[in-house]
Amino acid sequence: MKSLLLLLVFVTFSSAFPADRKMENEENTQLAQAYLNQFYSLEIEGSHLVQSKNRSLIDGKIREMQAFFGLTVTGKLDANTLEIMKRPRCGVPDVGHYGYTLPGWKKYNLTYRIVNYTPDMARADVDEAIQKGLEVWSKVTPLIFTQISKGIADIMIAFRTRVHSWCPRYFDGPLGVLGHAFPPGLGLGGDTHFDEDENWTKDGAGFSLFLVAAHEFGHSLGLSHSNDQTALMFPNYVSLDPTKYPLSQDDINGIQSIYGGPPKATAKPKEPTVPRACDPDLTFDAITTFRREVMFFKGRHVWRIYYDITDVEFELISSFWPSLPPDIQAAYENPKDKILVFKDDNFWIIRGYAVLPNYPKSIHTLGFPRQVKKIDAAVCDRNTRKTYFFVGIWCWRYDEVTQTMDKGYPRRVVKYFPGISLRVDAAFQHKGFFYFSRRSKQFEYDPKAKNVTRIMKTNTWFQCREPFNSSADFTVREEDVHSGGAEMSYHKNLNLLIFSVVHVLEKSYSYQ
Repeated sequence: MKSLLLLLVFVTFSSAFPADRKMENEENTQLAQAYLNQFYSLEIEGSHLVQSKNRSLIDGKIREMQAFFGLTVTGKLDANTLEIMKRPRCGVPDVGHYGYTLPGWKKYNLTYRIVNYTPDMARADVDEAIQKGLEVWSKVTPLIFTQISKGIADIMIAFRTRVHSWCPRYFDGPLGVLGHAFPPGLGLGGDTHFDEDENWTKDGAGFSLFLVAAHEFGHSLGLSHSNDQTALMFPNYVSLDPTKYPLSQDDINGIQSIYGGPPKATAKPKEPTVPRACDPDLTFDAITTFRREVMFFKGRHVWRIYYDITDVEFELISSFWPSLPPDIQAAYENPKDKILVFKDDNFWIIRGYAVLPNYPKSIHTLGFPRQVKKIDAAVCDRNTRKTYFFVGIWCWRYDEVTQTMDKGYPRRVVKYFPGISLRVDAAFQHKGFFYFSRRSKQFEYDPKAKNVTRIMKTNTWFQCREPFNSSADFTVREEDVHSGGAEMSYHKNLNLLIFSVVHVLEKSYSYQ
């Protein structure tokens, strides 16, 4: 009898576990569909005849979401993906034309009004949090914010719950969506709403009104979400030390691409610096191939490396092309053995070591719309003869044969090149792979498989080593890099010899 009871108990519990697991899977699937619908423009049909089509669409949106958050791109609803979906976040979508930031507000003096207050905080603390949230952006731009107490302001601020007034977006109760805002424009443009069902706080348990407000005001000013987890514009809520400045360089670059930097105070000009090849934080302005070499541009300088040769040369740009400006922003080699170089809304064409006459010309002659003011990066696919231009979070594709822009562009960078950053600083192609630089990271990308094969430092090409890397670890003084060029060969097997030479010449060479 006892054995029979144990058998019944075992059968009862074992039959309950699959049911519980099935219910949990259904709940997770519903959560994922709601999340993707709200933040990744998922639209599925209800008919049973299209279930396979819906499954494929959902898997594709999961891949897009995983690429955005830097997860392993599987298209499957794994534990890490579900964890991200369950975190408190902003209610603004991560994809879609909503994220097109330019041109922002057409004025620098903006007004704001707090329509109502949360009972969670003292009114004075709410005023302070909102003011500081706006100051985050005014410190790095020419923008000026003025509070008004009545009438219609550029940025109307309110605490709301669930479905509210004329707003097309809604809140979902405690946790989940914390707030949302609308990009610059008429009507709801600039308006910012916070979910009153949350516990808002100045510096205690709950959600920091200052941090959420500063994030939402980024949207009010025209910024989309960033996949940089250190950025204020990252969509998920991240608690930060309130004494630390919340903007990352990604946030600053984004907002200044719309409004420019703050008014410059008169100051003594700084001495020009010479970049250090093996600086672990080294970034590049532009990278391009040139016949059998790769050129890395930084400020007034260029490094040159040759395929399958470890030597690296370091020169002034002006020693090759005196008419080119410093701080080049993009460059690429086209199929006709020419280099196109970009800065602001101008470009130059180089054949060999000569800049062609009648340049620079406007980038709009290539087919860019007038709102595009500069190119961040460019790379030509030698196999397809298509050139990709990167502008903010968007990329255009140019046909080098017809010399026209392809239809259907621009497209979002993160969607067309899954796994790489939202924005690209520099790009080039080598042995069939694309190499995309973002800050000090470089993504090796397989265009056929459409995935990232590895992530490395941008200066991996310079054969740097730790702790004493090579002669790339020191730089000559600015006056030593003259118009004739100061050749610097970087030999990975000469560390000991260089170490002794450095001590002898330490008065003539400066470390950075």
